[in-house]
Amino acid sequence: MSVFLGFVVGVLAVRLFVGAGRELLSAPALLRPNHRGQGIPTAMGVLAIFAVVVVEGGRSLFATLGVGDAGIDLARVLVVTAVVGYGLLGLFDDLVGTQADHGFRGHLGALVQGRVTTGLVKIVGGVAIAFVLVSANPSVVSGARASGARVIVDALLVALAANLVNLFDRAPGRAIKISLVAWIPIALIARNDVVGVAIAPVMGAFTGLLGDDLRVHLMLGDTGANANGAVLGLAVVLECGTTTRTAVLVVLALLTFASVLTSFSGVIDRVPVLRRLDELGRGG
Repeated sequence: MSVFLGFVVGVLAVRLFVGAGRELLSAPALLRPNHRGQGIPTAMGVLAIFAVVVVEGGRSLFATLGVGDAGIDLARVLVVTAVVGYGLLGLFDDLVGTQADHGFRGHLGALVQGRVTTGLVKIVGGVAIAFVLVSANPSVVSGARASGARVIVDALLVALAANLVNLFDRAPGRAIKISLVAWIPIALIARNDVVGVAIAPVMGAFTGLLGDDLRVHLMLGDTGANANGAVLGLAVVLECGTTTRTAVLVVLALLTFASVLTSFSGVIDRVPVLRRLDELGRGG
């Protein structure tokens, strides 16, 4: 399967789920107020996750029948694991979480008071999943003494990437747009290699939700933003060298720290070019 075909199949698969799941979208348990106070179905990133799982299951089935790719590679297994794992953590936060505590400081403050928030569960669980994912990367399991430090750096990269896309998910379509922009350099580097092909259905599935997100028909929720960001971070870990990965981690850490000091929405609103791009295609 090529990157283009994987992307298209991801788009088509998620559109099938959107069309078939109209009744699910109106379930009262999923309705949450959006940035305008309207009741909108949240956690709809789960549709993209389902689409990716079905696509990869289909690819694996056809491979056993001698159609398409031969067998399954490690990159695809890790990508599916990231999508499902981070998606489930986000879904738990979407359905059970409250708005009482925000950010790292809010969650840590709640812990000091003896309360465990869903956000803290998401953070700790996300780091734990990241360790599992990056530990399977051949470039850090060579037996070298430095591999332990490399695993820590790469795990933080994946976890911060998931969190950063979450931080941008504050307006219709914004998280998906940011993810697509981040995907461009990864796609150019990966091209049609195993990593490029592995993440293509994921990016296609989330792109297939962009129109509904922009028109305020649904919200990705932490379910979608968490999974999408984690896959992008994982792609950097699998595809890039150690120097690039360290540089990306520094950028992610700086942006995460900046989010504590300022509002990304406020910055976007103050910069005309960013504001126009952010509002492009938006309606509802």
